[in-house]
Amino acid sequence: MNSFVHKTLVVQLQAGDTDRFSVLAHLSYDAADPFAVTVVFSHDGRVLARWQLDREMLGEALRRPVGVGDVRMRPESRGMWQELRMEFLGDARADGGRHHAVVFAWAPGFAAFLRETYEVVQPGREEVHVDDFLAGVLAGG
Repeated sequence: MNSFVHKTLVVQLQAGDTDRFSVLAHLSYDAADPFAVTVVFSHDGRVLARWQLDREMLGEALRRPVGVGDVRMRPESRGMWQELRMEFLGDARADGGRHHAVVFAWAPGFAAFLRETYEVVQPGREEVHVDDFLAGVLAGG
């Protein structure tokens, strides 16, 4: 059984007061880290940002607003177009504010990706091998 899922989607990025522009979102899931989904945003071969998201939170965001910290997500509807709005707050800027970006994604694409991850590890069946993790920490690795 494959323990890794990867999908690349075209999403729309809006940074600050700019118009939206297309970037790639590379989604990955590894059963070795069953609670996390990694999203790498890229444009013209350059990595713009890398975020690790909670898989359950991402699934909830397709149905209702979630998040109160650096990552906030919610479903949005534009006519027949169903979007997932992801808001990311980054490092502090020189003016005291924080870097801020909003990504708009086609919600059915994210839902399809999540369904594939559920085939690898069903929700509620995630396992973390704490003893292995602690052994690695204690060994300095």
